[in-house]
Amino acid sequence: MVVFEIQPINPENYRQQTRRSTLMVIATFAVLAMGLASLAVALLGEAGGDNLRLNIAGVVAGLLITIGLVRCLYWKQAWMSCAVYGWRLKRSLMSITNVMHHVTAGVQAGDPDAMKLLRFYHLGLTQMHMLDGNSASLGEVSGDIERHLELMQVQRLETDQNQLHDDWLGAVKRFPAAR
Repeated sequence: MVVFEIQPINPENYRQQTRRSTLMVIATFAVLAMGLASLAVALLGEAGGDNLRLNIAGVVAGLLITIGLVRCLYWKQAWMSCAVYGWRLKRSLMSITNVMHHVTAGVQAGDPDAMKLLRFYHLGLTQMHMLDGNSASLGEVSGDIERHLELMQVQRLETDQNQLHDDWLGAVKRFPAAR
């Protein structure tokens, strides 16, 4: 089963849309937190009294409602698509990072699934750095990426690995951790 697929995205559009969606979420939180804190104090507070707990409760309620709105309503909106894509890309890369010691062992053993998984990781990492505008960090790993690409070409494996398959993650776990 395909867990994630790398899509071509313009980095400038990505950054513009993620900034916009971030501002929308921040504005939602600010309005809800301030509004609920003020409402709690107005309804339950004491004039001239210590209403700190009510203010904190309003802010916490605003945070919880904002989280609910993001997950249930905003997540499906077109204006959030780039932020959702970036989040899913980073989650996919993290799922590989969590088993990287097995991936490394599998690559050393010449396992095709491990080789494909590492290639997907490299392609995803490259895209993530491009989308975030972080080309300096990409330069640090470019040598590893090129060496792995050459190794895949020698073994005649398909190098265009834009999909993360769930079975690859399970398959590499059979390799003991590389030392």
